Amino acid sequence: MTTLKVGDKAPDFTSKDQDGNTISLNDYIGKKLVLFFYPKASTPGCTVEACDLRDNYERFQSLGYDILGVSADSEKRQTNFRNKHKFPYPLLADEDKTVINAFEVWGPKKFMGRTYNGIHRTTFTIDENGMIEQVITKVKTKVHAEQLLNN
Repeated sequence: MTTLKVGDKAPDFTSKDQDGNTISLNDYIGKKLVLFFYPKASTPGCTVEACDLRDNYERFQSLGYDILGVSADSEKRQTNFRNKHKFPYPLLADEDKTVINAFEVWGPKKFMGRTYNGIHRTTFTIDENGMIEQVITKVKTKVHAEQLLNN
């Protein structure tokens, strides 16, 4: 689980999105950013979460936020996920887990009595200066936008 907290400088990153475009934290200086990490594209919980953010995208935009999703999926899998659900925001294909590790969201998880390493569903909001405004580790996938906007 992440040790990053409100008031910390967000780790700098550079990664490729679903289309092979290079995206870095510096691209968002002067803007606010919702950076959400999800375990796997096209799985039920991740789809619900990403669609909730999509459905509230205009609300986030009106408050000055861009949205960026991150998982360890390939560019192809991220492209399929984005196109199928018409996400208006990019998805990072962080296959080497550079961004995932920088934000400390990779680690042991338990499911049905089995322990394995994976991405902990976590969302960060980052202000215009690259500082962390909010860290949500207990993401409610169905109402994640409300969770972010009402904090």
